[in-house]
Amino acid sequence: MARARRTARRIDAGTPTDRDRAIDGLRALALLAVVLGHWLLGGLTRGDGGALETASPLASLGQLAPLSWALQLLGLFFLVGGYASVRSWRRAEARGVRTGQWLWARLVRLGRPVGALAVACAVLIAELHAVGVPGETLRTALTLVAQPLWFLAVYAVLTALTPYCDRAARRAGAWSAATLLLCVAAVDLLRYGPCAQSVPSAVGLLNVLPGWLFGYQLGVAWGRGRLGRRGAWLLLVGGTALFAVLVGRCGYPASMVGVPGADRTNSHPPSLLVLALAAAQCGAAILLRGPLARLLRRPLLWAPVALINLSAVTVLCWHQCAPLVLAVPAAWLGEVPGLVAAPDSLGWLLLRGAWLPLFAAVLLVLVRWARQFERGATAQARPTQPAQAAQPAQAAHPSQPTEPAHGTGGTPPPRTPLPPPRTALPAQARQSAPPEREAIPCRPRRP
Repeated sequence: MARARRTARRIDAGTPTDRDRAIDGLRALALLAVVLGHWLLGGLTRGDGGALETASPLASLGQLAPLSWALQLLGLFFLVGGYASVRSWRRAEARGVRTGQWLWARLVRLGRPVGALAVACAVLIAELHAVGVPGETLRTALTLVAQPLWFLAVYAVLTALTPYCDRAARRAGAWSAATLLLCVAAVDLLRYGPCAQSVPSAVGLLNVLPGWLFGYQLGVAWGRGRLGRRGAWLLLVGGTALFAVLVGRCGYPASMVGVPGADRTNSHPPSLLVLALAAAQCGAAILLRGPLARLLRRPLLWAPVALINLSAVTVLCWHQCAPLVLAVPAAWLGEVPGLVAAPDSLGWLLLRGAWLPLFAAVLLVLVRWARQFERGATAQARPTQPAQAAQPAQAAHPSQPTEPAHGTGGTPPPRTPLPPPRTALPAQARQSAPPEREAIPCRPRRP
């Protein structure tokens, strides 16, 4: 315990004072809810020939539907994403960074964990097929692993729309999200209204962009200071009331996640019920920002939040692999309660809860390996930009101190009136080079 306290204090001391801990706390909460929801509301059973197939306890335990209300926090995820993205974009704009450069940096951060996952899956699928794992099991595994990636694709599109969302929020504030809600309501009226029989099912795809953009737009308005406590109360009360009407009077399914065999689903594509829940969640999050920020001033509470945020995308990409690492070999033994068994009773749910610590331990190992892979790819890519490394030395005034463009431990610039451009050193050379004293800047001598 003493070691954990020292580690927590070190993480707390290393956190910048201007870091918005409440936003990081909300992001961590939303991510943990996604992971826990997939682990609790998604099961695996043995089909023909012992192959693994997906199953859900919601198919036979409809009373668990309210559990999905607490575990479906994608609206909160997009709220935090919009808030962080607009503030990042505005800071980049103030520094003179072009929108394309800012967007590329954000997309690279999203894509690097996906690349690591794709490489690992390609190798593992080939190896498992070679040792005789059934093809149906491999298809099930690929489906589960790829399931969270749709979120990253949507998030990338919304990130690209940040400048336009900022413009809309500047003009209309949080009311700019009301148009998105009306669009989803109109599409739902076509899908489930009097003319539903003559409307093709593909019409529902029109809800994908406005449905998920709703929470993101609220986050952009919040980040611009156009959404305060009064608007948050309106979102909380209005979203809760709309949610109750849609479930109680309009026949919307109570579950926020897809149920095998159900005629309708709320999340794929998002229905008006998803936006009602997102509005309530976003309102509550804005109201709780202050107390949450004060709570996270405690080092022991802040340390896990900080660590989760460092690997948020990696955790999202790999969390479905944790049950598979245990279930695929266990399927050879037959049914394993809580792991490879029909999720058709409350007993299964209790046993599933007992497996969660082991899932978390496996996920921790996978994330640590994936992070090393991602950092290795980043280190190899850095020395390929000599022009960028030379730019600071060329732009700096000779009488001003210049920061080594290739990082700490590099060779300081020569004290001459016009220093020549320097190229970036390879990563290996940077690590092996002995540290040198930094040159004291001085005025250039007159010729």
